[in-house]
Amino acid sequence: MNAKFINPFIHASLNLFKEYMDVDIKPGKPFILDDPYDLMGVSAIIGLAGETTGALVLSFSRETAIAMVSRLEGKTYIALGAEILDGVGEMINIIAGNAKKDLAEFRISISLPGIITGNNYRINWPHGVPVISIPYESELGSFSINVSIKEA
Repeated sequence: MNAKFINPFIHASLNLFKEYMDVDIKPGKPFILDDPYDLMGVSAIIGLAGETTGALVLSFSRETAIAMVSRLEGKTYIALGAEILDGVGEMINIIAGNAKKDLAEFRISISLPGIITGNNYRINWPHGVPVISIPYESELGSFSINVSIKEA
């Protein structure tokens, strides 16, 4: 998978957390996710279709998801509920929408977000394509953005 597909998601993530939420995040070194099902307790998924297909998954621990959405909305949440799941969906929408601007030449369509919680779930990643995981650290907790894109 080419870096031209990954970099827009990194830049869009940095923009979301800095501009929308005033949270400093530090990206770690991207790596190939050995177990593509090894994600945290709350994940938002967006499918990518068109000339290029794939998936984008934003994955948090339950605690980090609550802290992030609390910051995004300027409210204090203490439990994982519908508001948190909606907020996580909005975060991945913002990331995907901003990244799409830099991927316009590939004519990518973005699906509505899906949210999954729990410990034993599976993402339907594109077959035969590695999943690139970008870990992040922040004052509100760690999380990852995972991307798998296949050129048509």
